[in-house]
Amino acid sequence: MLNVTARQELMRTIVDTLGVVVEEARLDFGKDGLSVRVVDPSHVAMIKMEVDSAAFETWEIDETQLGLEMRKLTGILGQGGAGDMVELAYNDESGQATIKIGRIDLNLRPLDNTTLNPPNVPSLELPCGVTIAGSELAKALRATKLVGDLVNLSLTKSAFAVNVKGPTDSVNVEFSKDELVAIDCNEDARSQYSLTYLTPMAKVFEKIENVSLRFGENFPLKLAFDFADGAGTVEYFLAPRVEGDF
Repeated sequence: MLNVTARQELMRTIVDTLGVVVEEARLDFGKDGLSVRVVDPSHVAMIKMEVDSAAFETWEIDETQLGLEMRKLTGILGQGGAGDMVELAYNDESGQATIKIGRIDLNLRPLDNTTLNPPNVPSLELPCGVTIAGSELAKALRATKLVGDLVNLSLTKSAFAVNVKGPTDSVNVEFSKDELVAIDCNEDARSQYSLTYLTPMAKVFEKIENVSLRFGENFPLKLAFDFADGAGTVEYFLAPRVEGDF
């Protein structure tokens, strides 16, 4: 049995974030909250998400695992506004899930959970970190997408830069130490990542207060942020693009 209610804005953040990496996800509803781990088919990007039950308006559940299609969830959530309530219910006996928003009821059969195995989340020691306003990072990613598909992130003790160089054009967005929330960098670092996976996150970042990035020279990128007043947390991992990848 599962019966939860949440504001549309919370559900959109959850679905929009997961939808950057996968089309299908297994949502694990436990006593204390929601847990999701997903990896894209090519194993380039991975997300670990935790949302405390306190973020939801109602939380009446037995432990339940639901495999759902992000496209369908995005579609029905798009029919409501930020203040609307979304009701999600699942009946063990019928095997049917119901999502209700306003007058709209979407009845669907969840996916086979055996095909949706959550990945193991890596334990990484990444040497450099920077924390930046989510809206500023969103604007930087959208700007760099104009000229290329690969972005260079670089960090020094005094600045953070986002740069893309295309065949004829280039975009560079630089933030001084005073324009950032925090910098943790003992040695200069630079690494390259795919904008195919990063640019879609811009619509999530623009609603987030701060985003923390950790990376190193040709290290994976780890993005971390909170939402729902700290009740939700996300860790997003992205493999680097190194010279041998081209």
